[in-house]
Order: sequence, then C-alpha cells, then structure tokens
Amino acid sequence: MPLPLRLVSVLVATCVGALVSASPAAADDHSLQRGLDDLVAAPDGPPGVIVVLRDGDHQRVLSAGTADLTTGRPLEPDDHTRTASTSKAFSGAVALSLVRQHRLALDDTIGTRLPHQPRAWRKVTLRQLLQHTSGLPDFSQSTRFRSLIAADPRRHFDSRRLLDFVAGEPLNFTPGSRYRYSNSDNIAVALMAEAATGTRYEDLLRHDVYRPLGLHDTSLPQGYEMPEPYMHGYAVGGPSGPEDVSETIGMSGVWASGGITSSPRDLTAFISGYAAGALTSKAALREQRHWIPGSSEPAGPGRNSAGLALFRYDTRCGVVLGHTGNTLGYTQLIAATPDGRRSLTFSLTTQVNQTGNPELLRKLRAVEEDAVCSLLGTYGAKRHS
Repeated sequence: MPLPLRLVSVLVATCVGALVSASPAAADDHSLQRGLDDLVAAPDGPPGVIVVLRDGDHQRVLSAGTADLTTGRPLEPDDHTRTASTSKAFSGAVALSLVRQHRLALDDTIGTRLPHQPRAWRKVTLRQLLQHTSGLPDFSQSTRFRSLIAADPRRHFDSRRLLDFVAGEPLNFTPGSRYRYSNSDNIAVALMAEAATGTRYEDLLRHDVYRPLGLHDTSLPQGYEMPEPYMHGYAVGGPSGPEDVSETIGMSGVWASGGITSSPRDLTAFISGYAAGALTSKAALREQRHWIPGSSEPAGPGRNSAGLALFRYDTRCGVVLGHTGNTLGYTQLIAATPDGRRSLTFSLTTQVNQTGNPELLRKLRAVEEDAVCSLLGTYGAKRHS
C-alpha cells in the first residue's frame, strides 16, 4: 500500500551475483544480472535486488547491491522482506481453499457473510472482491486513516475494523461493472473467511496455506519489527543519502491487504503452488483464471490482466501468473507458469511505483520481463517496443 515518503538519493555500485546451481539457463542469467546491476546503479535505484528462479527442484539466485548498507551484507533467499500487496494473493489462497472445502462460495455476498457492514455493500460478492470489481472505497485513501498514519506510522489499528474508515461512503461504482484496485477488497475477503469458519485469519493462513506449501519464513505480524535475518528497506531520492525505513510502519493498518512478511525462498514456493491451483478445486481454478483488463499495483511485466487474487502477465517470452506489491522500502513480484513448475520472486529494497518514479518503474518492468524470459529459457525473444 503506497504511503507518502521522503526520498533520499543513493547510487550503489556494489553488485553481488550468485548462482545456487548450474543450469542451461545460466547464459541467459548473465544478461539478467547486467539488468539487476543497472537497476541498482540507476538514479534513485534500489540499494539491493534479489531474484530467485526455480525450475522444479533446481534453484538459481541472482542479486545486486546489498541487504544492509551499514554492513554490506549480500542478499540471501532466506532474508525476510515485506511482501506488500502480494499479501492479497495469500488472502485469495485462503478464500479459494475454503471454496474447495465448500465453506465459502464465490457468489457469497457481504450482506450474507458480513451483515454488520454497510447496507450499500450487501450485494458485493466474494468473486468481485477477489477481482477488484467490488466498488468498495479504499480505506487506505481515507483522509482520517492517512492522517493517523502520518501522525504515528507505528500506530496499532484494530485490523478487523479497517473498513470502518469508509463505512459512510457509497460504492465507487456498481459491483461487477468495472475494475478498480482497492485495499478494502482483501480486508473484506479475510473477514468473510473468518465469518465462514469462526477461525482467525492468521490461523487460516497457517493451516490452509503455510503448512500445505511448506512455508517456514512467512507470517502476518501486527507490529513493526522485522524478523532476522531481513533485507533492509530504504527510501531513496533525497539529499541526505539512503534512509532505512524497514521498521517505520506497523502492519496492523494493512493486515490482509499488505501485511505479510516472508522471504524470497518462501514466496517462490508459495506462488508455485498457488498459481497451479494446489490449494483449490479445478472448478474454482477455472473461475480464478477468468481474465479481465486490469493491472496489479505496481504493474507487472508485459500486458496485465486480472483474475481472482491473481494476475496474468503476457510477456514477450510467454505467460506467467502472479502478483506484485509495493510499500515503504520494498517492491515485489511473484510469478509462476500456469502449471507451477517454474516460478520466480523479484524483490527490491525500495518502493517503486508509477506515482513515485515512473521512469524507474519502466526500467523495473523491463528487467522483470527479462527475469521471466530467463525463467522460461527464452531470453533471446524480441523485446516489446
């Protein structure tokens, strides 16, 4: 969830590249490594970037820059990071797992599952929430919410009352009539999951997502502390040098819309299983892959289309499914082939989005597409103009 931030300048020339295992794609990875080095060296570029590429049991890791500007420590695949809006894919995983168990249905409504929410929202369905076609106003854009965050970035919110910030507002549009990305959608998804099961969302994540996919570095905290080891997140672009903002904000104010902490290793395993439908039914997977025009935030590589808590990225080298995210100090891409056999995580240690730095986002999307090409073994395909 983007937040206003004071940018400070940095030009980092330290570049670290590593390959965990030899692979026929190693030649392509040399070109990708140059792209990572260029990202770190770009004006207002990230102090660090790491890419994990997985093909079955084989993993390759490439990185540039550092996990910590104070120590110069290189980035590692088990470093913790803020996942930002890739957390929305986790809420989708919980919801679709409950659909498989017949404890939720995609056509369940807010009115049925969450009758205490505003009457104007009662016809909004789980399907529309997952695809960002609900029309719910975005709580994170509420003037009152933003003023509270500005006054105390570590403020503790009641995560289950975040929708109260927009409860008095009308829907932005008729549900199902258009696409608009909203952080409120995934708060409502988590609340519907809790209402259907009588179980806390954090426990549903552990039981229905972390455990079956073998995730060990992933959690949904309420506070601001980062678990060790972690890649430090920085604000860049101002006159004073990079500012460490890793622990500037608390997670209670983003919760199911962006609060998960994980590692590139775990994120790569997660998207492999999630994109392939390992947690849901074949019927629900078909529904999830009904694509409409819509971009993740920030936009991912290639042409973006929106499914149910999942995005399709049509690149010059092929199609991958995944999600992106950005928050103070961090930017993420997770993506996998539709069968889940190949997957990647692309993590930056600064926030990059269209509002803050459109030129850097353009460069980032180009290198992300190169990463997809390296993953698919088709790096030499012609770039999009």
